[in-house]
Amino acid sequence: MSLLLGFTAITLFIMGIAGVLMKRNPLVMFMSIELMLNAVNLGLMTIGRANESIDAQIITIFIIAVAAAEVAVGLGIIVTLFSDRDDVDVDKINMLKG
Repeated sequence: MSLLLGFTAITLFIMGIAGVLMKRNPLVMFMSIELMLNAVNLGLMTIGRANESIDAQIITIFIIAVAAAEVAVGLGIIVTLFSDRDDVDVDKINMLKG
């Protein structure tokens, strides 16, 4: 069971890396980063279950809380970029420079 979950976590992480590297849309890149974060959470839970330790579950709860704050801030920035610009290509965004 834990071997299957480990392979699933690795597959999800690789899909997230592919999404970040291949797409230039910031929303898709953001979703891919979240997919990688959830893959790490799944892998951490798998390791914790294999070792019969509750510590991994506690750490995962904290990671999920930080991810929720990241989603709130990141989506706010992305929505602002979408509303201010017609072109949302990541290579052309230079609005955040001081």
